[in-house]
Amino acid sequence: MNAHAMKPPSRLLFALELRAFPELGGFVASLPLLTALAPRGDGHPVLVLPGLVTSDRSTVPLRSFLKGRGYATYGWALGRNYGPLPGFEQKMLDRVKKLADKHGRKVSLVGWSLGGIYARQLAKMLPDEVRGVITLGSPFNGDPRATNAWKLYEFTSGHKVDDRERHMGGAISDSPPVPTTAIFSRSDGICAWQNCVENDLPHTESIEVEASHCGLGHHPAVVYAVADRLAQPEGQWKKFDRSGFKALFYPDPKRA
Repeated sequence: MNAHAMKPPSRLLFALELRAFPELGGFVASLPLLTALAPRGDGHPVLVLPGLVTSDRSTVPLRSFLKGRGYATYGWALGRNYGPLPGFEQKMLDRVKKLADKHGRKVSLVGWSLGGIYARQLAKMLPDEVRGVITLGSPFNGDPRATNAWKLYEFTSGHKVDDRERHMGGAISDSPPVPTTAIFSRSDGICAWQNCVENDLPHTESIEVEASHCGLGHHPAVVYAVADRLAQPEGQWKKFDRSGFKALFYPDPKRA
């Protein structure tokens, strides 16, 4: 498919983003089950980056759960995400370096939407400090206008979406040199899901869920998948196993 022929999600899907509220309720209700099923972590640092015009408050549910599973979790601590404003790229680089130095370990990066694009670019620039990357509905492939938020991005950041290849780390569509997982939803009402799928490489993967874009940070299936990916021993990364009961919650991302 021609990348420039891609369109943003329909108005219906956009309206269905209101699902994010019941999805948050579903997260709260499923906490006992998630706690029982999700593997515990090894204590390494995890930095969670928020989406466009949101702040660390939006990632509290995910960070709190991961903290309970044994990780040292952090928000990006830069207020609302209005895009790559002057000085923000260096501040993000410094934060990753400081966390790696503080813990004496590599940092896992989890980014929601625009935050996932940051995470990928940070990993390209700091491969020795980053353990792995997980993106949640991040449109790093295809036409940058195939979202319902590109005009908002241009307004808040002062950047044109066509300039996105000129930011830190080089071409956004290139995969990071570390294990990378892209979590996406075909019913995403903000970003065309096709643009949120990772390139097919030995160290990359895509995991499909049934969720809204605005609910990806707390949807139970997403939270479990993030915890599962983070729990892998360093240097022993394997692709997500969706066999057994997990096939009920994680469709085959390669289906037509």
